[in-house]
Amino acid sequence: MNIKSFKKIAVLAFSVFVAAPASAQDLLAKQAPVDRKMKAVDSMVLKRIIEQEEKYNPSADLYEDWNNVYAHRETVLPDSFRIDLRGFHMPTDSRVLTSNFGARWGRQHKGLDIKVYIGDTIRAAFSGKIRIVKYEPKGYGKYVVIRHHNGLETIYGHMSKHLVVENQEVKAGDPIGLGGNTGRSTGSHLHFETRLCGVALNPALMFDFRNQDVVSDFYMFRRSKYAAESAMATRLRGVGGVTANDNDQDDELEIAAAPRTSSNVHFHKVKKGDTLQAIARKHHTTIAKLCQLNHIGKNIRLRPGQILKYN
Repeated sequence: MNIKSFKKIAVLAFSVFVAAPASAQDLLAKQAPVDRKMKAVDSMVLKRIIEQEEKYNPSADLYEDWNNVYAHRETVLPDSFRIDLRGFHMPTDSRVLTSNFGARWGRQHKGLDIKVYIGDTIRAAFSGKIRIVKYEPKGYGKYVVIRHHNGLETIYGHMSKHLVVENQEVKAGDPIGLGGNTGRSTGSHLHFETRLCGVALNPALMFDFRNQDVVSDFYMFRRSKYAAESAMATRLRGVGGVTANDNDQDDELEIAAAPRTSSNVHFHKVKKGDTLQAIARKHHTTIAKLCQLNHIGKNIRLRPGQILKYN
């Protein structure tokens, strides 16, 4: 082979070697915009899904009207209604309750009183729309009513200042006012109500202020069981209730005020690290029986402070 032939072969081989990576680079270059477009499409789809979930509004099925006139008006309660507590925000970071839901001074106290100081920030418990921003000198004082997407309406009373206006959309955790002592109040505090179809429900069924958390991801309201569950919630999470640091005796809670479905029913308060298997073993029962008695699935995520029945 002469030198010219060798040079031609070498040049040809080099050209082939260079061409292959160039071709691959061309493919990568063409693919990059496609990848960016697909990523953009995925982001748009995800955004739409989130927007659709946020727009899902069970309250539309419960309430026939929208007005800025009255704080609450009772309508017919459904026999059962599942309230989504996910995406919550505690209305205040105070852990101190000063008054329970229920009978007080010869009349019904329709909410919980939480100790706050004048100027403390009060926040929306869930996302929703501001329905009422008013001042009632002989009652709530400066108060706000929010209708939430999950079907609840919450009321925040005795504030010193409003930070929102009627018909304003708010997200969970948005500031809506400042703590105060306005209206019929004997000291600075937040009066907090949770209402369904205008009917006051015990906030302790859903909120655990001492632990700054909700009781579960969902609260299943049942008219037939509400009174018993409300009494139990007050016993566990109200003023003078048991605390997360109580001894093991809290595992078996006899709720005298709550009617029982069976004379053998007992109550277990979930502690950190508890599992259905451990609870079943401790109380000599089975996971299946726990699930059946509490209307839960075996894969449920247990929360500290949650109450489970067993027999």
